[in-house]
Amino acid sequence: MEVYDLVIIGAGPAGMTAGVFAIRKGLKTVIVSEDIGGQVNWTNDIENYMGFGEIDGQSLVRKFEEQVKEHRVMVKLTAVRSLKKEGELFFIRTESEETITGKTAIICSGKRPKTLNVPGEEEFRNKGVSYCSTCDGPLFRGVPVAVVGGGNSAVKSALDLAHYASEIHLFSLLSNLTADAILVERLQREGKIKTYLGHTVVEIKGGQAVEKVTVERVDTKERFEVPVQGVFVEIGLIPNTDFVDDTVERNELQEIMVDCLCRTNIPGLFAAGDVSSVPEKQIIIAAGEGAKAAIQAWEYLLKRSDASAQ
Repeated sequence: MEVYDLVIIGAGPAGMTAGVFAIRKGLKTVIVSEDIGGQVNWTNDIENYMGFGEIDGQSLVRKFEEQVKEHRVMVKLTAVRSLKKEGELFFIRTESEETITGKTAIICSGKRPKTLNVPGEEEFRNKGVSYCSTCDGPLFRGVPVAVVGGGNSAVKSALDLAHYASEIHLFSLLSNLTADAILVERLQREGKIKTYLGHTVVEIKGGQAVEKVTVERVDTKERFEVPVQGVFVEIGLIPNTDFVDDTVERNELQEIMVDCLCRTNIPGLFAAGDVSSVPEKQIIIAAGEGAKAAIQAWEYLLKRSDASAQ
């Protein structure tokens, strides 16, 4: 049975960075992932990743991937079905019916946004439909946009977009905003933002890009259209932890709980990037946490080796 020093689940910024750092530490490493890049692939222009004045998401992913290949990190492109620890080893079962065994593991599986599941959403993804105002907000300078949601992420996005967009239409399904009171107060003071309570977006329309949204009032079912050039869907993110069993501690958002060293409650199991409880979901933070997790996996193996030698 082939046993890796480290198995990394996920090939986004956290997973690929972890792979490079692990190889540099001399660890026999494999990355297992359904795809390369994760959420970064959905981002148009990135202006806040150090070393690049401006770069689109897919180009940044290619840069990461090139470095992974240069360091000869093994990558297996397949979804992970389950992760279990038995004794001192981790067993990762994949969709391709392979079992990968490791002495340590890092979960870097990221998150996926909740979608509206309305006509036009998939068609206009990256053509006006976005799931990250921090990433894409500057692309909508001087034009009207819509934000869908009523919680903290939606209100924060609306406030963030007020720096760029000409006007913001915030649509909340509920009859009240569920965001923190201080955020709601700021929202109400911002003249660019118009709030529609008890309304939902039922269709996104356009030609080459988004041009308008069809909105339905929840109580009367009355429909009307609002011209916008961007739609920011902010109804929450779902951590990709379906393959993780209940022995791994998670918070109320189902993010994997980690300490400042990326350690979970399971010895030898680490987590990094958006899937973890570390705040501020940004590419640069995910990459840094991936590097940290790989170093900590190396430290864990080093200490275990020293202990067994005594």
